[in-house]
Amino acid sequence: MLNYKCIIKLVIGMKKIIVIVLFIFTLGFMPRSVFAIEEVVKFSKCVDGDTAKFIIGNKEYSTRFLAIDTPEVKHPKKKVEPFGKEASNYTCKRLKEAKEIKLEYDDNSTKEDKYGRRLAWIFVDGKLLQEELIEKGYAKVAYLYGDYKYTNLLKKKEVEAKEKEVGVWSGKDSINSSEEETISINKILKKIYQYIMKEVKSML
Repeated sequence: MLNYKCIIKLVIGMKKIIVIVLFIFTLGFMPRSVFAIEEVVKFSKCVDGDTAKFIIGNKEYSTRFLAIDTPEVKHPKKKVEPFGKEASNYTCKRLKEAKEIKLEYDDNSTKEDKYGRRLAWIFVDGKLLQEELIEKGYAKVAYLYGDYKYTNLLKKKEVEAKEKEVGVWSGKDSINSSEEETISINKILKKIYQYIMKEVKSML
């Protein structure tokens, strides 16, 4: 027959088991990382078409838009690429005018890249910014290292952008390339006119 000491030890042992089971059970419902799955952030600064800085809590974080790549505008070893300015301007305008910006972290992605930038889906007033950039031909689907949540959606939009030949799929250097050429020609003609007029005046 068990004495009271054995009973006490048995009860204590049972309590420890219950605590351990509850702890394991709780872990199963916790996020896979220290980051929230979604969080509302404040816009801080534009970087380029696929990167921006946001205020989370009281700290500024550089955030890379997951699963896309826009043409370069600030790469130290590359020239400004076609549609890089358009992509950067579009992203910056959307973020500056947004009423709400929300980051969503993908369970199948790391939460940061090798440069320490956060990796996230960017929702601007409820709309996925990556999707908008793909639709306009300002970005390509890229850097897929897992089965991400919105990959299929982006791939579908990319096919549509290719068919419409918009943005980077248009074969043009830029939307405003013809306008820029016209402006350059007008500047040259103006300088020639000013030079001629100056010479004529000096001869009078």
